[in-house]
Amino acid sequence: MTAEQIEELLNAQRAYFKSGATLGYEFRMDALGSLYDALVKREGDIADAVKADLGKSAYETYMCETGQIKSEISYLKKHLKSMMKPVKVHTPFSQYPSKGFRVPNPYGNVLIMSPWNYPVLLTLEPLTNAIAAGNTAMVKPSAYSPSVSAVLADILGGIFDERYVAVVTGGRSENAALLERKFDMVFFTGSTNVGREVLRHTAEHLTPVVLELGGKSPCIVDSTAKLPLAARRIVFGKFLNCGQTCVAPDYVLCDERIKDDLVSAICEQITAQFGEHPLERGDYGKIVSEKHFDRVLSLIDESKVVRGGRYDRQALRIEPTVMDGVTWDDAVMGEEIFGPVLPVLTYSDFEEVYSSLADRPSPLALYLFSSDKSHMDGVATRIRYGGGCFNDTIIHLATSELPFGGVGDSGMGAYHGKVGFETFSHVKSILSKSTRIDMGMRYQPYKKGTFSEKMLRSVLK
Repeated sequence: MTAEQIEELLNAQRAYFKSGATLGYEFRMDALGSLYDALVKREGDIADAVKADLGKSAYETYMCETGQIKSEISYLKKHLKSMMKPVKVHTPFSQYPSKGFRVPNPYGNVLIMSPWNYPVLLTLEPLTNAIAAGNTAMVKPSAYSPSVSAVLADILGGIFDERYVAVVTGGRSENAALLERKFDMVFFTGSTNVGREVLRHTAEHLTPVVLELGGKSPCIVDSTAKLPLAARRIVFGKFLNCGQTCVAPDYVLCDERIKDDLVSAICEQITAQFGEHPLERGDYGKIVSEKHFDRVLSLIDESKVVRGGRYDRQALRIEPTVMDGVTWDDAVMGEEIFGPVLPVLTYSDFEEVYSSLADRPSPLALYLFSSDKSHMDGVATRIRYGGGCFNDTIIHLATSELPFGGVGDSGMGAYHGKVGFETFSHVKSILSKSTRIDMGMRYQPYKKGTFSEKMLRSVLK
């Protein structure tokens, strides 16, 4: 799509929003219902597209993408009426008689830019929040997942007028053309480096922006953890989608006393979940491109591999790989891995966990496996990160009641459920003043010692 076509489409969406068509409760409910029905009808097509782009099974696609979106839509439909209602707030006596309200209004014309690793979920879930809030939306999926992009364009084009929801496919030139336009709000999910570029462009237009980025999300395991269960859940979270998950445990940081037992349990779980020969499994995914494949391989130090390490270049597959004896100075610790490689580091005292993480970029997620309440409290309050789990991985994303978002280097803003509705809304503060009474203490002339001054001091203190 050319820059001129994008401008024309954006103008059409601006006009459509100004008409007020998207504002009503019934309109929003119908749009959410139409999207839900389309997901049901096209579930097979979505699974086939994800398989083509990422090698994932239909089971995994439903669990991690389609099913999650359906659950979010169900939540929004159930709570939309209450979300849309103005919220009455207390007003001080100095404003008597009056009523105060917080009124949610859509931003207007929003741009949603999504990545390739969960191309359905991370396109449609923010879209559901944008629809619920009453916006129009222009959606730009990743060029790295072309099969999914084509299916999404077909699905959304079949149920929505492009003046309301439109899909823009393509690569860097389309991304650049979109970011040069003034939207009312931009929602971006992707890498930190691209996020910086998005923020630079939105700053030119003073456009509100949400950035869902990533980072090296630690998985801390202390000496009180139930190791077999911890290993099972770590392997699930790390190697889901071949490690190409923004909230995957990037590395394990464990108590040195239980390190050998934990590594052994993790290796056993890899075999239990993926078999002796993962590269031969039809439902084991692949790295999205040769460029990313080579980058992940470059992070593997063969001298420290204790499980896995084999790969199939033609199929773009890398085995679930565990590296032991890793230090903070190793190449694998220099960037977000975003692949099926799990480094294991150790600490001798839990206070080291806080000092080790204090000066590092704030990750999108953090996981702690422990039975020690003091460690849970400390990790919740002393370390800065987006969100996470105690005694599990990744699943904090799967509830609409928990906002999802980063902090610092891992992003800004959050979404899911009510918070997602609010993210795509501007909340107006409105004070409605009675015309029956007009207190005179605020009007000129101002004189000391008068009844008006005494009244003013009595109510403002």
